[in-house]
Amino acid sequence: MTNLPPTANQDSQTAQNNPTSLSPWRCLTGAMISGGLAFAAYSLTSSIAQTYAAKPITSTNLTAINIAIAVRTLVVGVSTLATFVFGIATVGLVALAIQISIQGTGDGE
Repeated sequence: MTNLPPTANQDSQTAQNNPTSLSPWRCLTGAMISGGLAFAAYSLTSSIAQTYAAKPITSTNLTAINIAIAVRTLVVGVSTLATFVFGIATVGLVALAIQISIQGTGDGE
């Protein structure tokens, strides 16, 4: 019984004692990745919206028109959601890097 798995409290203590576990550099690296994905999602959203605007729905069936409108709305909405999720993650990671930088210099480390 000496080989018990570490508890959650022990895991958090080892993460706090490890200076490389959370650094501004890691936050900024994640922000660059997330920002790149946000830009890619924005480009995709813009391209999809322009394509849909250039190709109107050509049908006389009302049900087909309604389904096409719903699908177009869902596609643009999902890509817009991805854009904002990655954008907000980027802003949050940059803010976290700033916070860690300020706290790191204020503690005398």
